[in-house]
Amino acid sequence: MGSDFLEPQKSPNHRAWHSIPEFFGKRDIASSQQRYELDQFIASTFSAGSTYYYVLDASRREKPMLVSPAIKHILGLDPELTTIQSIIDRSHPDDLLFTSRAEQTALSLLKNRIGIGRIKDYKISYSGRMLVADGSYRLFNRQAIILATDDRYRATKTLCIHTDVSHLTNRNNHKLSLLDLHGRESFLNIDVLDEDDKPMATHSVLTKRELEVLNLLSSGRTSVDIAKIMNISPNTVKNHRKNILKKANCKTTGQLISKCMSEGLIQQ
Repeated sequence: MGSDFLEPQKSPNHRAWHSIPEFFGKRDIASSQQRYELDQFIASTFSAGSTYYYVLDASRREKPMLVSPAIKHILGLDPELTTIQSIIDRSHPDDLLFTSRAEQTALSLLKNRIGIGRIKDYKISYSGRMLVADGSYRLFNRQAIILATDDRYRATKTLCIHTDVSHLTNRNNHKLSLLDLHGRESFLNIDVLDEDDKPMATHSVLTKRELEVLNLLSSGRTSVDIAKIMNISPNTVKNHRKNILKKANCKTTGQLISKCMSEGLIQQ
């Protein structure tokens, strides 16, 4: 994601960011999030896996961003020199149309339907292939939230997290999801390549407790571990898992995690 400082002629992603006027602000606002705080925040908010993050600052134009050290061994990029263009250049060429439309649709929904005053309440999620350090392409789930806004509610800092999900699936569902971080109405599985697909707001079919179990499952915890962490019985965890599988229409935990990660549902 970016601001109007990004040149629209550079790539479809830049044009997508330019397509929604007045979404991004220009004034620099100091962030209270330090690097170690971001590590803790990401660990509790985003899905586990081989992950790197960066903070896109709308006031810094195309200067190097705040980037996690993990980006070096995952994408082969120098954390001190990485710019937003460096990230875009690692995207698979065949995915650029989808990713640019996903960005444009997300920004449009946030500004025009959800309301610019609530843009910090939502997480954007979709997937795309990235060129990694060994020269191959792997599928990454891309998630983003607005960290800071200016006095006109325009985004000034955006936290972006890319998680390698190729160990779970190599198939991109080409869907966009916007999830309300407070459990209110979300927009799930939007087909941005289908112009007739009208995004519908929906509440999560999973309860808050079930989402907690789901997140712990995604981090590799066993039912016994989950029972201890949540201070509930193993049988209760078993029932939660059964209910989650049924609601998600999945037969196995692996299938469940793959589906929920691709849709951005793993967030608690």
